[in-house]
Amino acid sequence: MLPRQELLAGADNRDCLARLIDLAEQSIRTWEPAISDFLSPPELAEAQERLGRLTELQLLPWGGYPQAERQRLAIARSEMPLEVEQIAIAAVEIAGNFLFDPASHRDFLGSLLGTGLVREKVGDILVLGDRGAQALVMPELVEFLGLHLTQVRSVPVKVREIPLAELRVPAPRVKQLTTVEASLRLDAIASAGFGLSRSKMVDLISGGDVRVNWKSVTQPSTQLKSGDLVTVRGKGRLSVGEIQVTKKERYRLELTRYV
Repeated sequence: MLPRQELLAGADNRDCLARLIDLAEQSIRTWEPAISDFLSPPELAEAQERLGRLTELQLLPWGGYPQAERQRLAIARSEMPLEVEQIAIAAVEIAGNFLFDPASHRDFLGSLLGTGLVREKVGDILVLGDRGAQALVMPELVEFLGLHLTQVRSVPVKVREIPLAELRVPAPRVKQLTTVEASLRLDAIASAGFGLSRSKMVDLISGGDVRVNWKSVTQPSTQLKSGDLVTVRGKGRLSVGEIQVTKKERYRLELTRYV
């Protein structure tokens, strides 16, 4: 029904994209929206880029709040109404006293997966310091987590469902930068944005630790443009803003670093 082989050709997230194509074909057949599990940012970006080419489909991502990283993707015929309210997501509070045994995002995720869940059923996790965390999950898992998630690290916890409106989303920490470069090469701009040496950034790029618009890039000479998002593993993200050409034919770039 859909050009499956063409859509899958060269895909970075082939298995995920194949499942989304199945959902798209299901939606076309049934005239009902089909909703994916939670997708990672690279999976979502690739799905939107490839499935977004098809005029017969419309796509709508939603992760429970506007800045969510992990999101479910609704797929429907282009002529059908589609709203975020159709994408079911539940929020749970994981409450405990973590004052003397602080828990990280990794700890909460590990405890969630330790109950037997797979990663695709869990969205973002918002760590609340010594009071615990909030997590976005598939609605059908709320009761299960209330019974089976009883401890994170050494701390006893209680799980209860909360309205999405009670999510405590932290304000992003950003740093605005301006740099002037001789070219728009990835290694030059990323080294300036992340405050690393050019040689160190080349090593990170060549080693597969850098993504541009959530796609892995291994060529330091890759050219960037306004609107691009650069992600370096363990270092955060860098958004490329306005680019101007100076009188000396160099490039003045406005950068935003998310830490």
